[in-house]
Amino acid sequence: MSLDTAEKQKIIETHQVHATDTGSAEVQVAMLSKRISKLSDHLQGNIHDFASRQGLLKMIGKRKRLLTYIKDKNVQKYQALVNKIGIRG
Repeated sequence: MSLDTAEKQKIIETHQVHATDTGSAEVQVAMLSKRISKLSDHLQGNIHDFASRQGLLKMIGKRKRLLTYIKDKNVQKYQALVNKIGIRG
């Protein structure tokens, strides 16, 4: 489940660190979280879609690694991001 351009731009604007930021770890985590939620909804209705389930697990792993990176760099930024996105930290 991909995001359209308008959704991506909205996520970038709300999570960017500076004006030209499009790929920081915070923005990547926010985009992955949105894609994970959309794919989770898809998989609830299509329980035999095993290829998408594998992609979901890969995205969850990537988000976890990015969150670990942010947590190692700055714990306050990590806590703020987790609260802003609404995921368990």
